[in-house]
Amino acid sequence: MAAAAVSPASPSSPSSRTGGAPDGGVLSRPCYRFEISADASRATECEVIVVVGHKADLASAFDKLSRLTDGTSALLTAMIADTPAPSAAPVVRETFMGSRVIVVMLPEACSHHNCPAHPHAISKALSGIAFSGPCMVVAAVHAPEYLPAYCVAVAKAFPMYSRKSGAGARASRRTAITLVPSGAGVTEEALDAVRSVCASARIAAALVDAPASELHTDAFVDIALKVAADSKATSTTVIRGVELRDRGFGGLWGVGKAATHLPALVVLEHRPAAAAADAPSICLVGKGIVYDTGGLSIKSKDGMPGMKRDMGGAAAVLGAFRTLSDDVSLTRPVYAILCLAENSVSDVAMRPDDILYMYSGKTVEVNNTDAEGRLVMADGAAYAAKHLNPGAIIDIATLTGAQGVATGRHFAALYTNNPTLESTVPAIGRATGELCHALPYCPEFFNAEFASAVADMKNSVADRANAQSSCAGQFVGAHIEPFVSTPGNSWLHVDMAYPSFVGARATGYGVALLAGVVRHLSAPAE
Repeated sequence: MAAAAVSPASPSSPSSRTGGAPDGGVLSRPCYRFEISADASRATECEVIVVVGHKADLASAFDKLSRLTDGTSALLTAMIADTPAPSAAPVVRETFMGSRVIVVMLPEACSHHNCPAHPHAISKALSGIAFSGPCMVVAAVHAPEYLPAYCVAVAKAFPMYSRKSGAGARASRRTAITLVPSGAGVTEEALDAVRSVCASARIAAALVDAPASELHTDAFVDIALKVAADSKATSTTVIRGVELRDRGFGGLWGVGKAATHLPALVVLEHRPAAAAADAPSICLVGKGIVYDTGGLSIKSKDGMPGMKRDMGGAAAVLGAFRTLSDDVSLTRPVYAILCLAENSVSDVAMRPDDILYMYSGKTVEVNNTDAEGRLVMADGAAYAAKHLNPGAIIDIATLTGAQGVATGRHFAALYTNNPTLESTVPAIGRATGELCHALPYCPEFFNAEFASAVADMKNSVADRANAQSSCAGQFVGAHIEPFVSTPGNSWLHVDMAYPSFVGARATGYGVALLAGVVRHLSAPAE
């Protein structure tokens, strides 16, 4: 695919119009510096040392801290000796050895749907520890296959994005966090493999944390192109503004045309050296609604705050692309397709009853302007199906509030035409700590929900009690026929509305999961 010229930003783009960051970049001035090392020798320089793991595994972590004081391992072992291994919630013990040493014992109980590393417990425990100087986290890895889950969980506990001012904020930007995994199978090669995914997950979380006054569509395009340049992407394509309208992207244009910063489709290509010229690609499609007011079907005053997070899918795709570009083992081309728009309100906003002419060739009657994500995703997925020779299309989005009802706050919802992926992707989720669970896949039950008297379909369901999250995924799937029904093709829809955040902070969900799924799909058949 030839690289396309990047359209210039509109005259209304400068950050002064929308109160952009004074330092000129969403990812500038990161809060906390984070590194992964096999060496714990700098523990004596740290204000706080946190040791985290299951009680039976902590000895390997204690041994890493031998320089703190004479008999460190024996002293720490004695401190927890009389504490039973917890069953349901972590247990915390603290002592002082020239530095604060905090031991977090992870629960022993773990259901077959959970990750044995207990990544959510790790992130929560670390997020609650106060410190102002250097911090070291020593993670006792229960089994080497869960190393990514431990590392990503620790990385997510220390966010990059902050616009706080004052001495404390300045100090946090100078604070280094060092993660030292311990245990059998924790090799330097294994650490190399997780460093990139941890960095990319933190970048994705920072993008999700940023407000639309900084991360508008033009800024997102700039960041994506910077990632592409740093990743030595094979090609980049940007289609933006009225060019989207003129080229038939009715969903993207309809959703984003009311905003000051107009919509854009960004396509990044990574073609590994090992990929055959005709190798079917793996396409990652991310929803990038930088702010969702609901449009004319406007959200309530309580429902709108937090809608800066509606671009979490695009952030995850960009982070995964950044990570995968370092992977020399890939054998298939990988594309990142970012569907960027702001669902705003103006005199030219998309209206209920409007009919959109989608990139797939289908027509859509709008019956809810707040069901906008599926419109931009349908255009992005249709572009992939038509032009990028896909063997697999994976779309990921903060798509429905119903996802939280269906699979909860910790599990993303999966909707796929491939029964094998229904079992392999959750297993990858457990290994990476990014949990997910399959939804019912039954297009023959769900297509009727979108029936329209005047168009091919509506954009929102008739019956909100009929598996809303599955239906939302099916809307996207309807725009990539016949790809979905062709034997051998895989389509996976990931709804990660609730796993994308905890409290007021983004998690960077999706980077590790997508990278793991792409590696699985790219691996030679056994």
